[in-house]
Amino acid sequence: MIIKKFTGKTEEEAVEAAKKELGSGVVIMNVKSAKRKGLAGFFGAKQIEVTAALEEENEVQRGAQNSTTRGVQSSTTRAAQNSTTRTAVGSGKTDNTITAQTAVDVMNESSQNIEKKLDNLQQLLLNRFQQSEAEIREALTAEVQETETKAVVEEIPEEKEETSEQERFIKLLYNTMLESEVDEKYANQIVDDFDRANKPDLPIDYILSDVYQKMILKFGKAEGITPAENTPRIVLFMGPTGVGKTTTIAKIASNFIVGEKKKVALLTADTFRIAAVEQLRTYANILEAPFRVIYTIEEVREAIREFQGYDYIFMDTAGHSHQNEEQLGNMKKLYETVQEAGECQTFLVLSATTKYKDLMRIVSSYKEIADYQLIFTKLDETATWGNLLNMKLFTETPIAFVTYGQNVPNDIEQFNPQKVVKQILSTKAL
Repeated sequence: MIIKKFTGKTEEEAVEAAKKELGSGVVIMNVKSAKRKGLAGFFGAKQIEVTAALEEENEVQRGAQNSTTRGVQSSTTRAAQNSTTRTAVGSGKTDNTITAQTAVDVMNESSQNIEKKLDNLQQLLLNRFQQSEAEIREALTAEVQETETKAVVEEIPEEKEETSEQERFIKLLYNTMLESEVDEKYANQIVDDFDRANKPDLPIDYILSDVYQKMILKFGKAEGITPAENTPRIVLFMGPTGVGKTTTIAKIASNFIVGEKKKVALLTADTFRIAAVEQLRTYANILEAPFRVIYTIEEVREAIREFQGYDYIFMDTAGHSHQNEEQLGNMKKLYETVQEAGECQTFLVLSATTKYKDLMRIVSSYKEIADYQLIFTKLDETATWGNLLNMKLFTETPIAFVTYGQNVPNDIEQFNPQKVVKQILSTKAL
């Protein structure tokens, strides 16, 4: 795995530098503001620092070999080495040149950054690891005592080879993923990826960091809502009933109108529920955005022509059962009309509280209608976030936004893979 840091005046500039050096398959693991140390930090222009990663088989193998050769270093020694090799990138505001550390330096520093982001996750897992061993010993002692009490005489099977600490810790990570409702198939893939790329007897902090990085890479990064080149960006929101599409649209529209000063028009084709129409109309009035109710395909075309001078057109659609073929057919006609009328992006809104098997049926039915990015709602209503990883890998579709409440314009954020992976591995609410 190649991990490097890049800085630029904007996130886009830094990401472009990462893609130029590492290629289009690069994954952005972290984005933060950067400033210089000392007096220069008060006068320099604002800089954005991104941490980019590219997983390559040869790099992974060399990293594992080097780790085995170096052995287990103390945290004090690693901190001293990282302090010596760390450059000005990410520690202060830099000039207009986009800089990058060497792969070896960044690998060392990235490990420290990951440990900081995990907070007490490692200690939590170690505590569970030790607790599991204690429970096993207690169970074995009880079994022996019970056997002696009953005086059962039987042939003692040959003792199995002792399981290594690394194997037990990987098993703990695997079980933790299952507790977070990660599908067994995907949990096995993650564990197998680690086993193939690494050697035995690695330190536990290395194992945890490696699994953490691999899961982040599997999530990838969504493009989100992007501006159109010539016409308004038409953004279509689809999904089953009750997942919070209308509230999600209001949150995103509010951020564009108030935060970015963009011109946004709101349309709704959800004429099956009067409450949904009035809810979006209320939000439109508060935001002082134009609002139209759409009943026919021709009205869709007229509304898009009417708002050609706008930056974005957000369209709410009727929620319905994924098993209703007639309604799915109507949705496909609406999507095709919007596609013909202008530059369109589509988002499928899902609830994090929906059962895994139902989610698979939903995303499969909507895949027949359009290509989409995912939005997950109601993260505040569940403690198990494994379905986010399940759906990302099942659909091979990125997650753009997540929501965690009803407050508008708050309770929404761009998808943060680090936060979700931490939740999955800790099984604790953040």
